[in-house]
Amino acid sequence: MDTPDKADTPASAPEPRTSYLEEKAFKSRTLLVFGSVTDLMAADVTRRLIALDADSAEPIDMLVSSPGGHLESGDAIHDIVRFIAAPVNMVGTGWVGSAATHLYLSVPRERRYCTPNTRFLIHQPSGGSGGPASDIAIQAREIVKARERIARTIARETGKPLETVLVDIERDYWMSAEEAVEYGLVSRIIERKTELRGA
Repeated sequence: MDTPDKADTPASAPEPRTSYLEEKAFKSRTLLVFGSVTDLMAADVTRRLIALDADSAEPIDMLVSSPGGHLESGDAIHDIVRFIAAPVNMVGTGWVGSAATHLYLSVPRERRYCTPNTRFLIHQPSGGSGGPASDIAIQAREIVKARERIARTIARETGKPLETVLVDIERDYWMSAEEAVEYGLVSRIIERKTELRGA
């Protein structure tokens, strides 16, 4: 009997262990946002959010550990979290920075948590400018608009004055879990999943 060649095996077939973990995560209504924020990540996360929302109106627990990445990809996740009907509990762990902080702020403060060793980073967007002078000027204007939009979101979700936030994000602004609570990014530091129940 011929044995199938590796090349004949469908590349898209998920490994059993991966399928098992995916099923368990879906049933527990837990979503992981780990690594750099990219278009591919945003497509995957928003697809899962929509599927979980269609499955039940029960809360979704989203664990975030990301240095940030593409701002508009973070915008997509931020907006879909606010778009769906199911409430989302955000749990920062590891570190939550830049565009990841933006998507983390998509839920009301009372639903924003973090584990004890989480660090947070807020700052203004950056981008390389190149090409003709007219294009560089357009890029510069867009970065200024993005900076103001990020600052407004942080101010709205933390209760800080917009002028204070604009100053804070001029440079990298790092916060420990405790400092993030004081700043208004986080409502509560938690150590166990059971502390989310009733949220």
